[in-house]
Amino acid sequence: MKKTSTRDFIQKKGAEKIAVLTAYDAIFARLADDAGVDAILVGDSVGNTFMGHASTIPVRLEDMFHHVAMAARAKPKAMLIADLPFAVCHYSFDRLLDACAEFIRLGADAVKIEGGASLAEKLSRLANAGIPVMAHIGLMPQQLMKTGGYRTFAKTPEERRALVADAKTLERAGAFSIVIEKADPLAAKEATESVSIPTIGIGSGPHCDGQVLVSTDVLGLGDWIPAFAKKYADLRGESMRAFSGFVSEVKSGKFPE
Repeated sequence: MKKTSTRDFIQKKGAEKIAVLTAYDAIFARLADDAGVDAILVGDSVGNTFMGHASTIPVRLEDMFHHVAMAARAKPKAMLIADLPFAVCHYSFDRLLDACAEFIRLGADAVKIEGGASLAEKLSRLANAGIPVMAHIGLMPQQLMKTGGYRTFAKTPEERRALVADAKTLERAGAFSIVIEKADPLAAKEATESVSIPTIGIGSGPHCDGQVLVSTDVLGLGDWIPAFAKKYADLRGESMRAFSGFVSEVKSGKFPE
């Protein structure tokens, strides 16, 4: 099968739902790719899931370079998307372009940037420079310190209009798709119908063109998962049983036999 391109991604809108999972290294990227996902997001969620942080805020650009390079070594057929971490989108354009170009050199096929219409000019310049950009609107975890916590976005008429306006502006700027996080489902539906590029929902209901979940939530590796996510396995339980079995057999002398 050929590599998934931005054109393939856009053509899926209205034709089939798009499945996206996070991965942060070659093992998880290969598993996700073999399962048939359309895109793999090397998300800054690595801060919560793998690095032990309470949020994504402490994740540095160098951390993301490291994890994107690892995931790229799996050589997935799925599109590999690199997440720009906290504040990088507000760098000078030259520094932002350098960061995005490095992601592409490391093997990413696109970058994801959190932010609404205010980032349209930079997004347009990145697209003109040949950098495919996935936008991200609705709840933006990188603004957690400003907002004071997580909440459902676009529940008011004013926020709903802002969500739709952001989607339209970012499409005009050149985004090839848009993540809509934790937005009111009807607002997400309206935003999805207002653009000709795919929307990828996370906690925003069933009306987006696709869905993305964090791989550790899907696998049941964490102690807690968000209410909007779904645990498809209990790998934490299986891992604990395996590790406990090893410890027990070492202590008793049963291993090695």
